[in-house]
Amino acid sequence: MRSQLRRYLGSLVFVFLLCLAIAVGATAGVLFVYNSDLPQVSSLEDYHPSLITEVYSDDGRVIGSFALERRVVITWEQIPQVVKDAITSVEDQNFYAHWGIDFVGMARAGMKNLMAGRVVEGGSTLTQQLTKNLFLTPERTFRRKIQEVMLAIQIERYYTKQQILTMYCNLVYMGSGQYGFAAAAEYYFGKELKDLNIEEAAMLAAIPRSPPNYSPILHPDKALTRRNYAIDRMVAEKKVTVAHGEEAKLHPIKLVEKQRPNELAPYFVEELRRYLEKKYGTSAVHEGGLKVYSTLNVEMQKAANAAIRAGTREYDKRHGWRGADRNLIDEGVEDVESAELPDWKLPIRTNDIVPGIVLDPAKNGAAAVKIGGYQALLTPQDIAWTKAKVASDILKRGDVALFMIRSMNPAERKVEVSLEQKPNIQAAFGAIQPQTGEVKAMVGGYDFDESKFNRATQAMRQTGSSFKPLVYAAAVDNGLRPDDTIVDAPVSFGGYSPGNYDGKFKGTIPIRQAFAESRNIPAVKTLAKLGVQNLIPYVRRFGITSRIEPVLPIALGAADVTLMEMVSAYSTFPNDGVRVIPQTILRVTDYEGNVLEENLPELRDVIPAETARIMVDLMQEPVRFPGGTSTKAQELKRPVAGKTGTTNDFTDAWFIGYTPSLVAGAWIGFDEKVTLGDKETGGKAALPMWIDFMKEVYKDKPVEQFDTTPKAITALVK
Repeated sequence: MRSQLRRYLGSLVFVFLLCLAIAVGATAGVLFVYNSDLPQVSSLEDYHPSLITEVYSDDGRVIGSFALERRVVITWEQIPQVVKDAITSVEDQNFYAHWGIDFVGMARAGMKNLMAGRVVEGGSTLTQQLTKNLFLTPERTFRRKIQEVMLAIQIERYYTKQQILTMYCNLVYMGSGQYGFAAAAEYYFGKELKDLNIEEAAMLAAIPRSPPNYSPILHPDKALTRRNYAIDRMVAEKKVTVAHGEEAKLHPIKLVEKQRPNELAPYFVEELRRYLEKKYGTSAVHEGGLKVYSTLNVEMQKAANAAIRAGTREYDKRHGWRGADRNLIDEGVEDVESAELPDWKLPIRTNDIVPGIVLDPAKNGAAAVKIGGYQALLTPQDIAWTKAKVASDILKRGDVALFMIRSMNPAERKVEVSLEQKPNIQAAFGAIQPQTGEVKAMVGGYDFDESKFNRATQAMRQTGSSFKPLVYAAAVDNGLRPDDTIVDAPVSFGGYSPGNYDGKFKGTIPIRQAFAESRNIPAVKTLAKLGVQNLIPYVRRFGITSRIEPVLPIALGAADVTLMEMVSAYSTFPNDGVRVIPQTILRVTDYEGNVLEENLPELRDVIPAETARIMVDLMQEPVRFPGGTSTKAQELKRPVAGKTGTTNDFTDAWFIGYTPSLVAGAWIGFDEKVTLGDKETGGKAALPMWIDFMKEVYKDKPVEQFDTTPKAITALVK
């Protein structure tokens, strides 16, 4: 009996050992197979995540960025303790104790999920989540889970807990295109990571579990519930006191206001992107974390933006009201009082132009308008530019139109507005510092979101009389002086008979007057005497690269040239005949700070200093001469020089002018090269934008004087 029992136990042990051997062998085989194609975690030392390339203004402010993943990389020391506590409390309570896998945590999560009947807590450690972000696909398979566990163990062997948590904070996806906690803190709260409070840290720690579901932007209610759960976890783990936790839960989620889509300098930044991608490649620009130090000045760019928007709207209003954009009732919306417009999700501020819904077009002589949560009354004065006597003449219930917010009363939820419409016209602006060639402002059109075409650098337009300074400069180089006289009378050049804008002839007049009044016949005569064949190579020295036909009408601006070419050409005059090649980038560094590119001023000796100073004197005449084309610029109450330009049929209007330290140019026209309308000259349509810009730039700044003393100077050579 005993021997039988012994034989039975022996057989049982044999079977157990056989099964154990098979299990160990199978496990080893599975591990060998699954481990054979795993990446080496030691390679993390050389791993560089996709980083944001940032563009800075001339005073170090961020004005643009390029990124596939918006990420700001931080170190362990830059992660505040409240963020570390929030992450570990929510995602991995035993993070500092386990070795990559937390069986206790997995069991606890499984039990909670079973009791809740749904997934309320995950069992993966932070290290496992890191492996998913770094190496694995999101597929839910047994093979991937085994690989995740094996990689987590390897990572724990190679790296410290500090390194692992830092990598997690830098790599995890935080929703809305943001990667890492630092980028998310800036995006959601407008703060640096170090400045977060308890509820903000808890909110960020709550997002990675499911960024689409817990986004405080997309699902604020779910986000609040998840945030409060995160705070409770911090209390349970004794990272914050019960009192502090309860107080934090009382605070609402307060997100930073999202700006309206009016980036500071989108056309300028786009110019940089094209250049950078061509030189460094798309990957380096969108993933390499370059630092691009540009020449753009924020305050000048703001002034240029405001000037272009005001100028195009003013032009547009001169040509009448075109009607409301749409009507909600016609679209089938019956309850217009409850209707919402997408633009209202963004903050509404003074001076914003936003859409509103007309509720009652004839309420006590004014129109009742709804704009977001605000109410407005549109008075006859607010629509005066339309020539309508009352709003009901041009608006009806349900109309959606644009309104400028003149003032706001948040307490009463009321705003004062004026009626606007989006201009059909386009405009461009550019400003260059003549001594350095630095481009300080650039506007390429009314709305970058609607058209990326940069009319400052890409549009080839006829320049009109703004080309005349180049003709007169060549003549001055050949002995002409401003006080010389010329006959303004009918003339014919083999079938070509130029005429003046006003159709009149003034006889013998000084060159100063001919230039100030932009007389066409004297300009053509001057070019004829100079010789067309001599002008084209001369103009090339000013940086004009566009095709120019050797015909007399080029004296009147018959050549197609870009705005920035013209502004750069004019920069020669206040700089004593030296043109500095325009530049938009001062320096480019990689993420570690190594300099990849550094640009110093590149000089071109164009004309003698004496010629430049004579031209500066002559080019002040359109402003100071009675009857000059630019006398409106006297509003600036400082010396300025420049020239208007108006083309045949009024298709293009220009003004390019300068002070001793800044050259700027404005252009306005339609993309299709159709007429702007009768009498829409450079002085009427373009000059006011230039003046608005200069007024803002030189506000409270001392008056600069031109040096027009005759003086021959040899300019610096390239």
